[in-house]
Amino acid sequence: MESTIKKQITLELLWWLVTAIVAAAILFPIITSLDNYPFFTSNLVFIIVFITLTRYVFLLRHTILAKAELVKVGIVLISVPIIFLLIEALSNFQNYLDEEGLDKFMPLMSLDKQQDMVNYIKSEMIFFGVGAIIVAILFPFRMVISIWKNRNSNKT
Repeated sequence: MESTIKKQITLELLWWLVTAIVAAAILFPIITSLDNYPFFTSNLVFIIVFITLTRYVFLLRHTILAKAELVKVGIVLISVPIIFLLIEALSNFQNYLDEEGLDKFMPLMSLDKQQDMVNYIKSEMIFFGVGAIIVAILFPFRMVISIWKNRNSNKT
């Protein structure tokens, strides 16, 4: 049993390292090209939430949360506010994109590089934002199913 917990913790730490590397790789072009990007935090949150919750939805039995019922119940309870915060962050980005435009942050770039960077930022932000929202909606249902399976597996 103790060996299983050590493996789960090791796997969890490894996944967090992978998540950090992926987030850094995705945000690297933005960080190196823009001085003052106001959506950096929400962008980073979208990437982390998308990767982490997707991993939990599909690989829950291999994580530390597999048997932690109280933690799962807590996650289900805080899921709704988290979903609304994610939706609000994506909405703020879309409103800014519609009203101001991202080229405002790139005055020293050539027009071609500006357009490429705007397309990159818009594509990855919307991809990870929508993905994070979808998986955040699915995640509480996965937790409830897992709790139900854990409770009913002992009765047979």
